[in-house]
Amino acid sequence: MVELNFNANEHEPQSFDVLPPGEYEVCITGSQMKPTKTGGEMLELTLQILSGEYQNRKLWDRLNLVNSNPEAVKIANGTLSSICRAVGVLTPEDSSELHNKPLIAKIAIQKATEKYDESNKVKAYKPREPVDERTQPDAAQPAGDSEPNWG
Repeated sequence: MVELNFNANEHEPQSFDVLPPGEYEVCITGSQMKPTKTGGEMLELTLQILSGEYQNRKLWDRLNLVNSNPEAVKIANGTLSSICRAVGVLTPEDSSELHNKPLIAKIAIQKATEKYDESNKVKAYKPREPVDERTQPDAAQPAGDSEPNWG
């Protein structure tokens, strides 16, 4: 038994209703590798909405980085690339380098199945503000060149 000293009248109940589809400003607040049922590994990301009506609500995304299905791995790697580009960390050595950096997540509704209730699914990630490609150094340009490639 745990002593709580809690008064529910002082707090609003937490809602777990499905969020409406749309774009939400979020940040990744947690990440961990978890085993999949098929013997692979997925990177589970915890996202928190930063603003608006649903501020502080949490969402989860799962990236199948290790999987016997090459298409699942390709999709996961593409999603991780989108996240890295959106937060400006192109070569993270640890998933924690992606934490607490704002980005936009496009959220959709995944229809209910016999096994699962209706839920939210992250469909895409993008930077919080559009990146001006003219001010970004060309990826093929060696570091240290004095003039950027303005293309």
